Amino acid sequence: MTSHSFHINAADIFARVGFGPLVDDLARMHRETPADLRDMLLEQPGKMDKDYCLIRAAWQGGAALGVKIASVFPANVSQDLPAIHAAYILFDGITGVPVRSIDGNALTYLKTAADSALGSKLLARPDCRRLLMVGAGAMAPYLIEAHCTVHPRIETVRIWNRSAGRRDALTETLAKQRHVETAHDLAEAVGWADLICCATMTSEPLIRGDWLSPGTHLDLVGAFRRDMREADNEAMSRARLFVDSRKTTIGEIGELVMPMEAGVITEDDVLADLYELCGGTKGRKSPEDITLFKNGGGGHLDLMTARHIQSRCASV
Repeated sequence: MTSHSFHINAADIFARVGFGPLVDDLARMHRETPADLRDMLLEQPGKMDKDYCLIRAAWQGGAALGVKIASVFPANVSQDLPAIHAAYILFDGITGVPVRSIDGNALTYLKTAADSALGSKLLARPDCRRLLMVGAGAMAPYLIEAHCTVHPRIETVRIWNRSAGRRDALTETLAKQRHVETAHDLAEAVGWADLICCATMTSEPLIRGDWLSPGTHLDLVGAFRRDMREADNEAMSRARLFVDSRKTTIGEIGELVMPMEAGVITEDDVLADLYELCGGTKGRKSPEDITLFKNGGGGHLDLMTARHIQSRCASV
């Protein structure tokens, strides 16, 4: 009989897990043997507003295996509820014995933000000072914190959102901790930024390539279906393209599927994923490069984050 409880709740996770150690641990785990992945996407029959259930499993032989079930209900934002709710079970990688139940929402927030932060740490210019957050949903504060953790020189954060109310509320909350401003003109804000993080539920591109300034790093988080994308073809063709995992993005997510089908880019234009980048492959070649990172958020990242949470919360 173990001395700790089976479930790790969100409060314990956020009290014990910081983005600095988590990003470092993700980099280390990307140098281990890649996990075997299985993903399933379920859609409620007859629904027109695109409610989904995502089931993601990953197994890293000898280390751990885990399964996440997440519901995606976009209309929840009208009720001031997160669009995504999730639960996670971590199993021992040798015996298959269940080890922990982990709050899936907290894990997803940390996993997604740390994934993007690792990408920007490896690809963005080290002297980034201006961060633009596009989208003011539940993920936004975690993404801002994670990017600012790996880029401590960031001086100003701007937030743009279609809904001014959500933008202003998030700006007011975060202004207690750092210099945060509202952005009214998206084109101007994109041109101003050194680092752009986009986390929306849009199917039509918001970021135009001709707005991007030389040297910018663009982090795309929101699109997870084949009919979703956040950046236009010009952005994809101008940028040096990178992904968190080739397996969970190429042929799977509209951000890449649509420009590939249009002949704008090819699979060869995806220069590296995090496995390659963490293994020593160089990403940015010049301070003038525009780099683009697609955060696909596959089950392997859930497993890596769950392993980190378990190590930090072992005594809970």
